[in-house]
Amino acid sequence: IPRGGGAAPRLYPLTKKRAKPAVPLGANYRLIDIPVSNCINSDINKMYCLTQFNSASLNRHLSQAYNSNVSNTNSNPGFVEVLAAEQSPKNKDWFQGTADAVRQYLWLFKETKCNEYLILSGDHLYRMDYKPFIMKHRESGADITVSAVPMDDSRATDFGLMKIDKDGRIIEFAEKPKGAALKAMQVDTTILGLDAQRAKEMPYIASMGIYVFSRDAMEKLLTTHFPDANDFGGEVIPAAKDFGMHVQAFLFDGYWEDIGTIEAFYNANLMCNDPKKSRFAFYDHSGPIYTMSRFLPPSKLMDSMVTLCTIGDGGFISKST
Repeated sequence: IPRGGGAAPRLYPLTKKRAKPAVPLGANYRLIDIPVSNCINSDINKMYCLTQFNSASLNRHLSQAYNSNVSNTNSNPGFVEVLAAEQSPKNKDWFQGTADAVRQYLWLFKETKCNEYLILSGDHLYRMDYKPFIMKHRESGADITVSAVPMDDSRATDFGLMKIDKDGRIIEFAEKPKGAALKAMQVDTTILGLDAQRAKEMPYIASMGIYVFSRDAMEKLLTTHFPDANDFGGEVIPAAKDFGMHVQAFLFDGYWEDIGTIEAFYNANLMCNDPKKSRFAFYDHSGPIYTMSRFLPPSKLMDSMVTLCTIGDGGFISKST
């Protein structure tokens, strides 16, 4: 279940006429292509994308790019579908947050008869196989598993941090702590698989905003225990921990970037062009990033010099350096 997000003012004007996951990336792609491609590469082929803001472009892109590709088997047909906010006789409000968006469509998710729900964000840049993430959730017997990235002192204050016990179970949350509160959130990240040297350099773990929920836990939390909670990261998951549910951490030790601002968008695009700095590449046959075929002619360069550049299909560059 990729989440489309709201108005995203920090990405304006890129979000003037489109939802945040529909923002272009790397010349040929959209942000939503990242979580959807990760799902396809992880053998997950049933996806609902929740959105309520400027969803026309996103809906068109998903329907043209994926549905014919993920539904091509009779034994396990799949789909990629946009679920926009809507009013109903029982609910007159639009989505009030990420948890509320899932709550309003629980009736539909129940029909899939899934044992777990994978909750994703539509504005992150990373390449991840979700299978180990889901297997960790099952093996630990967790109600909720939170994917986390190791973090150093310089960036830790920008994220929601977590503390874990010796088994990787989350015992405390702190939203963007500073000073003594930040130091109190240090953990032994070797518990989650980092070597001793990197664990010393990165003594914090930050939530990626990616979760696996067991079906029963999700339904009880959103409808019975916390029917008015609107946000997963800030309300539902910390409350579930306090309520006594098993909330587990899973370490993702790879490149991950939240494309939530113009600066992050700009830097991520330029980083992909420089092989010396790049930590993410679209040229990876083991984990391809899919998108919509636009059937444009090849790019043409005439009397130009281009260095460290990505050129999209159909481009024409003349007398440029």
